[in-house]
Amino acid sequence: MSAAPHTLRRADAPPRVRTADLTLYAAGSIGMGMWVTVPGLLLLYFLTRTLGVPAFLAGLALLLPKIIDVVVHPLLGSLSDRQARHRGHRRGMLHGGLLLAVAWIAMFSVPASVSGTSAALWVGCCCVAGNLLFACFQVPYLTTPSDLRIGYHERTRVFTFRMFFLTLGLLGAGVAAPALVASGGHRAYARMALLLAGVLVASQLVALAGVRRLTEHCGIRTPGERAHSALEDTLAAWRDRDFRALLLSYLFTGTTTHLFLAALPFYTEYVLHDRGLTAVLMGAFLVPATIAAPGWLWMSRRIGKQRGLLLSQGAFLTGSLALLPGERLGVAATTGVVAVMGTAFAGLQLFAFSMLPDAVAAAEARGLARAGAYTGVWTATEATGTAIGPYLYSAVLALGGFVSTTEDHTLPQSHSALVALLLGFTAAPAVLMAIAVVFQRRCALDRAAAP
Repeated sequence: MSAAPHTLRRADAPPRVRTADLTLYAAGSIGMGMWVTVPGLLLLYFLTRTLGVPAFLAGLALLLPKIIDVVVHPLLGSLSDRQARHRGHRRGMLHGGLLLAVAWIAMFSVPASVSGTSAALWVGCCCVAGNLLFACFQVPYLTTPSDLRIGYHERTRVFTFRMFFLTLGLLGAGVAAPALVASGGHRAYARMALLLAGVLVASQLVALAGVRRLTEHCGIRTPGERAHSALEDTLAAWRDRDFRALLLSYLFTGTTTHLFLAALPFYTEYVLHDRGLTAVLMGAFLVPATIAAPGWLWMSRRIGKQRGLLLSQGAFLTGSLALLPGERLGVAATTGVVAVMGTAFAGLQLFAFSMLPDAVAAAEARGLARAGAYTGVWTATEATGTAIGPYLYSAVLALGGFVSTTEDHTLPQSHSALVALLLGFTAAPAVLMAIAVVFQRRCALDRAAAP
């Protein structure tokens, strides 16, 4: 008789995700990492240094398409909930996202005769199409861990796997893409996009199989019977105090990291005077990020996700300020600092994303099961950060008087432009991350969760 309670607890315990299924699912993040990294790392530089687009206009070309994302992502989240309610899964939208590679190739295949304002319009339109297709894939993909009937620590395990494959995508694309476009010409960018497009599509197809197997094995939390409008879903998510704090924290965190990516090619060329160091520093940033995820998972089990996220934010902030000496710091020390920031980046991604399904689970405990809606608001916020970061850096460059050029010309920059370039890469991220810390400290999800 004494064994009965133990047997009952085992039967009622949430299932453990099978490693093979989780690997297939997480492999989809390779393509997502490519989409996030390559445009964030190269588009601003491509526009200003190859296509001759003024810095401020280049920033607008990257920012304005994201305004559409702010509206579209919550709509797709609500639509995803409706599909899950009626079909028992969200895979329909995932299939639409398979066309992302078309927009990816077009975005970097700007004709040689197009430059300046016309080039900004070309890239901006491709960004709109690409962002919409990416959202069709991203929203249901990222909702999957919230759907699964698994526990607190198992959700962190799911995102640890995802973080590993995401950083593999970031690392591969972040190192390969700058090397492939080292010549700076139009053809180099088009060739790079074409070569990487195959990897993008392959990772999406593998992810589809992973999503199917995960949901079939672990079960799915079906949204409530009553459908809600996208506006109602968005307002419900915003009224969630802990989710709102986490969301605002991630907005400033994402803005910081994407500013870092956009600024890195400028920093290596104008501060370190070696464009080849872009690939080196991206490797220094992303290799530690790739191998640090298990360590952050271990720490999460001991200090919780909230403290782990605050620690990661503090480390990234400190690293940004450590780069203020610029060239005087030396390449070796700069590489070391960037490696520490890469380790922190792994924590930023792992803890923030693994707290998203915790927020959904807490909402479900209060009678609200809108995983797609929460994820749609989350991905809209993420998209906003990916745009604001490069835009802020382009604005700093414009204020400093940075002069844009085409691939055939190189112009010296003024002292004010060089100062702006350095401060935009160091002080600006530190300030933004400090704001993220303020919001994160208001989040009480860890205190409410039951490990």
